[in-house]
Amino acid sequence: MHYVLSPFGSVGDVNPFLALGQELLRRGERVTLLANGYFADAVQRAGLGYIELGTKAEYLEAAANPLLWSPMRALRLILSECVAVLMRQHYQHLESLQQQEPIVAVSNLFGAGAMVAREKLGIPLAVIHLQPSVFWSDLRPPRLPGLFGPLWLQRWMYHVGERYWIDPAFCPALNKWRAELGLSPVQGVTHWWHQAELVGALFPDWFGPPQPDWPQPFVQTSFPLWDEQHDEPLAPEIESFLSEGEPPIVFTPGSANQFGNEYFTAAVGACERLQRRGLLLTRFPEQIPENLPNDVRYFSYAPFQLLLPRSAALVHHGGIGSTAQAMAAGIPQLIAAMAHDQFDNAQRIHQLQVGDSTKFVGLNARRLARKLQPLLESAAVGEACRRAANKLAARDGIAQMAAHLQARFNSKPADAVSGQTSTHPAQPHI
Repeated sequence: MHYVLSPFGSVGDVNPFLALGQELLRRGERVTLLANGYFADAVQRAGLGYIELGTKAEYLEAAANPLLWSPMRALRLILSECVAVLMRQHYQHLESLQQQEPIVAVSNLFGAGAMVAREKLGIPLAVIHLQPSVFWSDLRPPRLPGLFGPLWLQRWMYHVGERYWIDPAFCPALNKWRAELGLSPVQGVTHWWHQAELVGALFPDWFGPPQPDWPQPFVQTSFPLWDEQHDEPLAPEIESFLSEGEPPIVFTPGSANQFGNEYFTAAVGACERLQRRGLLLTRFPEQIPENLPNDVRYFSYAPFQLLLPRSAALVHHGGIGSTAQAMAAGIPQLIAAMAHDQFDNAQRIHQLQVGDSTKFVGLNARRLARKLQPLLESAAVGEACRRAANKLAARDGIAQMAAHLQARFNSKPADAVSGQTSTHPAQPHI
């Protein structure tokens, strides 16, 4: 079978699809990735077929927009200026590939082109979600920006927000195109993006318990836990720094974040207050303060699978990939959430007692040090981190998801599917 994977987003969104593509390739399937030009080299290094969907310049331009990190406006921006722009091109690539041989489309929640291709062209589709926050539940809602109060109020706010805030940013462009194709209009885009032959969750049930009103058919495995360079040693300069002293605190505001100047200034100050070594990670070095102390170093990239087990803690933005890697490494984490799924992930790691959270806006050295100190010293936090690491020791989420895909979409014998599969009845969304 030819699987066509379409990840939309930053490194944390694309890496799981690279891992899934490699696993499907290992199982004898043909795999092509439709991805932004920013990731072309990574896709080719992974040994997968590649088709560009959006240019590297467009990716960098989107990442440079401060609204991408706005808790209330980020989703509208992504839908209106990224997804709506690329959905027709996405559809056309799938249509062209389908004319050559049968394909299966695999996308995340922003794969609107694949969702329309499923309806119009009959291309089977799996939608794979990386984080619990994209599954709305009237019974147990995720923590989303702007929602507060009792359950009934959160329900009302969510449904009103979807109809009058989210839908108007995307549905006009989507429905204009759908009308051209002879398809009926869509209302309720955050429910529509689950319409597929299979909805998958790459997170474990102890992190995001499935709810009776989640979409069906639904399968759940575990975190992908994959780094592009995990099979290569750490860079010599990183290895040298790690060997010079005690495990450092690692700081990153996210791979696409270009607005971390105050964050890194606070990180350096917190290390000085705590008398701890620090390791700063960003692909945008202009954010790093000048004249770093001797025990604080900056690097552009390091694979978390190799770095975090040798670190004292991770301070990050709350992306699901970083959240999972810190738990797998068995170290405490502090989340400075900005937007997207980050607030929900922060709430979940707090409930699991493996970390804490703080506001990204106005972050300073004093607050950062005050939040970090108990995480570094608490025996209870250390024990909770060890429990999480033990649960994730198998690192089998990708293999299980690939087996689910094969079992659903082709008749080839697949490895035993041992992930968690929901048996809840499907619930209609109105």
